[in-house]
Amino acid sequence: MLKIQAESNVPTEYGEFRMIAFAEQESDWMPHLAIVAKNTDFTKPVNVRFHSECITGEVFHSKKCECGQQLSAAMQYISEHGGLIIYLRQEGRNIGIINKLKAYALQEQGFDTVEANLQLGLPADDRNFDTAIEMLNILKIPSINLLTNNPQKMKFVTDSNIILNKRIPLQIHSTVESAGYLKVKKDYFGHLLDDEGNL
Repeated sequence: MLKIQAESNVPTEYGEFRMIAFAEQESDWMPHLAIVAKNTDFTKPVNVRFHSECITGEVFHSKKCECGQQLSAAMQYISEHGGLIIYLRQEGRNIGIINKLKAYALQEQGFDTVEANLQLGLPADDRNFDTAIEMLNILKIPSINLLTNNPQKMKFVTDSNIILNKRIPLQIHSTVESAGYLKVKKDYFGHLLDDEGNL
């Protein structure tokens, strides 16, 4: 069972957020986080982004994915409109950074992101968003607007006790380096992406 282990206000370039750490034990060095905008109105459906950790994209600004830009865009949107980001420690679609780098090496040989995972004997996508639902319940949020292009995230919400009020698209224009990655997202995982400017 997750518990709130710590929380504090954190000023950022996008505004001030309340950062809340969720873990089973206080000693957990990698808790899941809720990043809540100060102007959030909890009496209405809350704008929410489920975001899985991506150290390569968020910290080192890898061009192979759009994760860093998605996190920045979500923080900007939520700072302006209220809401929260649920930041889940699921690096590399939950295969971990070591396997992710192995998958990157296979991609250099011509495999796409799914094929590389399967070559390593790993699932195409091993993420689970039940933790995000648990965090919403702890925060007593009954209804949300989900910032996503991923129908699987939407299904986790509709299969739960949380009401999905609407989806808010969060699309990032592709680059030469990320076009193949986004194409796999659309073609294999069914992400709701526009063709123009995004593939």
